[in-house]
Amino acid sequence: MSELRKLAMESKAWPFEEARALLKRYEKAPPAKGYVLFETGYGPSGLPHIGTFGEVSRTTMIRRAFEVISDIPTRLICFSDDLDGMRKVPDNVPQRDMLIENLQRPLTSVPDPFGQYPSFGDHNNAMLRRFLDTFGFEYEFYSATEFYRSGRFDDTLRLAAERYDAIMKIMLASLREERQQTYSCFLPIHPETGRVLYVPMKHVDAKEHTITFDDEEGREWTLPVTGGNVKLQWKPDFGARWAALGVDFEMYGKDHSTNTPIYDGICEVLGGNKPNHFTYELFLDDKGQKISKSKGNGLTIDEWLTYAATESLSYFMYQKPKTAKRMHFDVIPKAVDEYHQQLRAYPGQDTAAQLANPVFHIHGGQVPASHMVVPFAMLLNLASVAHAADKEVLWGFIRRYAPEASPETHADLDQAAGFAVRYYNDFVKPTKTFRAPTEAERAALEDLLARLKAWDAPAEGEALQTMVFAVGTEHGFQPLRDWFTALYQVLLGADQGPRFGSFIALYGVAETVQLIEDGLAGRLAA
Repeated sequence: MSELRKLAMESKAWPFEEARALLKRYEKAPPAKGYVLFETGYGPSGLPHIGTFGEVSRTTMIRRAFEVISDIPTRLICFSDDLDGMRKVPDNVPQRDMLIENLQRPLTSVPDPFGQYPSFGDHNNAMLRRFLDTFGFEYEFYSATEFYRSGRFDDTLRLAAERYDAIMKIMLASLREERQQTYSCFLPIHPETGRVLYVPMKHVDAKEHTITFDDEEGREWTLPVTGGNVKLQWKPDFGARWAALGVDFEMYGKDHSTNTPIYDGICEVLGGNKPNHFTYELFLDDKGQKISKSKGNGLTIDEWLTYAATESLSYFMYQKPKTAKRMHFDVIPKAVDEYHQQLRAYPGQDTAAQLANPVFHIHGGQVPASHMVVPFAMLLNLASVAHAADKEVLWGFIRRYAPEASPETHADLDQAAGFAVRYYNDFVKPTKTFRAPTEAERAALEDLLARLKAWDAPAEGEALQTMVFAVGTEHGFQPLRDWFTALYQVLLGADQGPRFGSFIALYGVAETVQLIEDGLAGRLAA
């Protein structure tokens, strides 16, 4: 066993813990199908949202961890439940009247309200694949419509007809008495209207593999369960898919966790081996509400990528997956800077520490170097005081602070500078509120101003920070944090800010002198 594999078998990083649990499934013999199958499911009832990305990202981290500790080949399937009937119209799409007319039809039979694809389901599938491809995920895309209609599910559906009573026993135990009277695990697709029907079964023929039912008008129909004439309700479909494909691992949100015994039971009834599961906490918007693809609340993939690089989002997804996290614009700068902190730490770590570092899992062990010589939060403050309209303004300061840096040699910094200007103008600038200093703060600021005017040493962040500390201490700020809060509120129009000495070094001593003079004169507050 290699040293890397040995350390990975002992690592407490959550992807390795899940990978080791998965490996135990095959400690006696490798899988008969020849590979370990990871699956993620997607309900394309609305535009893809950031939670879907998180599911694929985290599953990929576990898949890569598994490949470190095992030689068994792996596959990842992204399965779209696009044969589901459209039960409601999302809030964030056009042509609502047209969509209302198509309610209860399979999503791949509903016209695309955007006019770009053969169906609404195809449109949402394309959006899903587009942003998964943006992140370079290795996956195979599976469509439920194709699976049912091509016959690839037929054997499992025939078995579901033969074991209908066993499936219904599992399902009925989870339903209220009123729902039990009409429930069936089979949903026929009406031969004339094309709508997915939620109707009770009059008969399920285990020998002929057919179902008999009355439609909404009281007409009796008999349909084969194969060939796309029928689909399974979503809970039975979950377990049936596991059995049909031989799924070994699937993760899903906490809101699914109570259904796990149902999924597992149906999988086993249909001859499958229940997969390993991982339940993650939900993503919340800035108001603490669950992110919903139909409501369109919370951050989208495109919105995050408007203000930060893709790796920062992957870093956010790695952190504490079993803890609920708020996903709103304020989390972006912190995620960017923490990601680069981990990149910088990685080369100096031993192998065990590297395996526990989030960037190992984000990059599958192929970890790049960071060239962010200026933190993202500092770039935001620089954009603020410089009133930057584009990243070239920031580069004027960056070149003086770090002469070795250029857009060509520091591509990640160049990209971050552009993101910082955009983020500042969209989110920071509208909320900036300057205030005048108190008498005590004014005295300290005048002292700081005098010391900066007399500064004749190199503009080094640590030396300047020591001087700023000294001013706050000598003027009796208790706690000293109040001194820095005053600097941020009076000079930057914010409640929080950077290490002020490093900021002076980046912005420039003469420029900071002018900034303090403007703050003391009331020009910033005005």
